[in-house]
Amino acid sequence: MKIILLLLSIIGRSSQLLLSECGAEARRPQISDISVTCGTSSIGLAVQICPVIYTGYNETLLILNHMLDSPCRATLDESVSPPVARFNFPLNMTHSCGSIFRTTSAAGTGIFSDFSNIQTVNISGVVRSIDPTTGTITYNAELKYYYSCAYPLEYLINNTQIDVSASSIAIRDNNGSFISTLSMELFSDANYTRPMVIPNLGIELRTKVYVEVKATNLTGQYHVLLDRCYASISPLPSNSSFFNLFVPCSKDRFTTMVENGDSQSARFHFPAFRFIEQQNETVSTYFLHCITRLCEISTCSTFKQCSNRRKRNTLNTSPSDITQTYTISSQEIITKADNNESKEKPLIAGQEDESSVGLGVAVGVLAFVCIIALGIAAVFYKRLRN
Repeated sequence: MKIILLLLSIIGRSSQLLLSECGAEARRPQISDISVTCGTSSIGLAVQICPVIYTGYNETLLILNHMLDSPCRATLDESVSPPVARFNFPLNMTHSCGSIFRTTSAAGTGIFSDFSNIQTVNISGVVRSIDPTTGTITYNAELKYYYSCAYPLEYLINNTQIDVSASSIAIRDNNGSFISTLSMELFSDANYTRPMVIPNLGIELRTKVYVEVKATNLTGQYHVLLDRCYASISPLPSNSSFFNLFVPCSKDRFTTMVENGDSQSARFHFPAFRFIEQQNETVSTYFLHCITRLCEISTCSTFKQCSNRRKRNTLNTSPSDITQTYTISSQEIITKADNNESKEKPLIAGQEDESSVGLGVAVGVLAFVCIIALGIAAVFYKRLRN
């Protein structure tokens, strides 16, 4: 009874926009009448209202997934041209206005070819019209606006028209991405509070580099799980040397994982190193890259198990793979040359440079030899004169 009364009160309200104000937009509904914004924390729908009014309805008669709650209702926006009825609901399984969440899994391809389980979440639903006509017949066509957002959950982040005589149906599929919510930052302390500042001359070898990959403004149902992190000389690792810090089911012995898949941030640290091919250069420069998975809280533990992940020893860097832009990369990392091999050795107060001492001894010996030679020459010169 409560639902019926609420529905009657909704039907009783009229739109603020009149058909006469629509002008050329007063027409039959079309496939392009709905637009979908697949955000990182919410999904937005915008339905052109003039075709809705032309068909005999208004924004109060558009119902999202049979939900009559106020937060799930449309609001009229006349600030844009043409005016639209807007819906906005959060990306949350418990408060998504009846949207259907469906997670699919498939074997990875391309840059993800070493992963046997790559997930995508699809969020879909329908906006329907409610016919206020009472009686035996109606002259109003039924309106249905289907929407769909597909979000890949692994990052390195068609329109179809159906014509039915008794209804107007629009289907709009969009792709969303959480890549914009992900970031990587380097720190110099174990508490991850002091951002690392790398001087032009680089950091010392074996300096601990603390890495954090975190998500901001992301719906709370996903955690951050690092699948692989590696370093490469090039910002894009095409045809350049690389070194795996960790891969599925394996990691370098000097890499320490602090947190992974337990919250919306993942942390690890490693000691600074050099690439051997840069040993003749003053500093060694390289970049970090992390393939990052967003997993639902209830399934993160599953992806930590090696049975669902393929052990990887090398990285595929074919040109077709690195065209993907879903890679979170760090700032440039610069390490100094080993001090023991430095070409310039600074003097320490109170100590003498060994090379300077050796040079002084050599000069003294040479001067003594010259004096003796001059003395002998003088003696022979005197005898020859006599």
